[in-house]
Amino acid sequence: MAGLRPPRVRGLDFTAVDFETANGFRGSPCAIGMVRIRDGNVDELYFKRMRPPAGFDRFDPRNVEIHGITPQRVAAEPRFGELFGEIREFIGTDTLVAHNAAFDAEVFESALEVSGLDSPGGLRMLCSVRLARAVYQLDSHALPKAAAEAGFHLKHHHHALWDARAAAAIVVDIAERQRTNRLQQLFAAQQIEAEELEAWTAPRAYESRATRQVRSYAHLLDATAAGVTDAMMPDLMRWQEEGRNLPPSPEADPGHPLYGQHLVFSGNLALPRPEAKALAAEHGATTSSKVIGATTMLVIGDGVSLQDIEQAVHGGAPVAPMQARKVREALARRAKGQPIRILTESEFRELLGQRWPLPR
Repeated sequence: MAGLRPPRVRGLDFTAVDFETANGFRGSPCAIGMVRIRDGNVDELYFKRMRPPAGFDRFDPRNVEIHGITPQRVAAEPRFGELFGEIREFIGTDTLVAHNAAFDAEVFESALEVSGLDSPGGLRMLCSVRLARAVYQLDSHALPKAAAEAGFHLKHHHHALWDARAAAAIVVDIAERQRTNRLQQLFAAQQIEAEELEAWTAPRAYESRATRQVRSYAHLLDATAAGVTDAMMPDLMRWQEEGRNLPPSPEADPGHPLYGQHLVFSGNLALPRPEAKALAAEHGATTSSKVIGATTMLVIGDGVSLQDIEQAVHGGAPVAPMQARKVREALARRAKGQPIRILTESEFRELLGQRWPLPR
């Protein structure tokens, strides 16, 4: 227990978390590791293997090769939905930390959705890989190298508990270097905002992008479905690719309407999102994967029209794509005075002067 030894960073309290998944769908957790940190020291550990939610529980050989967890190994374990109560109890009121927090936040979100569970909300998650990139001068900020820089030997990479311990070690080390015990300030100083799990009552009115994407392919992820071979398993990790947020091009025209804008995309476009981000950066825009205080433009795909946007902006009943998390966040920020312009895909194309699909 942390209280039995001198505080390493007095007042630095949080919980680190890591999930492993059975397949490429975020909502297929098969293991979780958590590390409670008190005063910068490890206070308590939590590790459980589990069966993924029913209907999304087929194990992809590519995932098994990474973490070594097989369906036989979890056959007698409870499902995620049965464990969520004790997982939530272990977390308590702590802010969570994860190495690539967007992934672990989506695991919570999608696993709750496909388990048919209410979300209590209130979970806040900060990203240790983004913090490591901001502070450590390394050629790679992958977990093993970042952990080594923090003085932690990651003996078993892709074991959920070891990975959570490594993420915790990185945050504690950087807090020591920055001479702070305030977790929020540590991340805010690097302009890193938290991922947040919102509250909802099941069934959720508008599911997350990751869950929506798999609904039409769900039979391929169902362990009880007959006739599904390993070769048929979808590469969902690729389908859900958000794309890198590239820096604005230094050669961009300052007179271009996208120059200096801070852009976020929501929904499916007529070309892969990474390409849309690259085009925006080429014209001097900064892109982000979530709506934040700096956001000035939100581009919505999924066939949304100007009329749909006007209806949502003025309080009318929104069409389904206008209920997505990024859109709701942008509308809420607009209502509080943040100047965010909401664009359709066709308006974005006009700004680019492009027609999609782009010629190859």
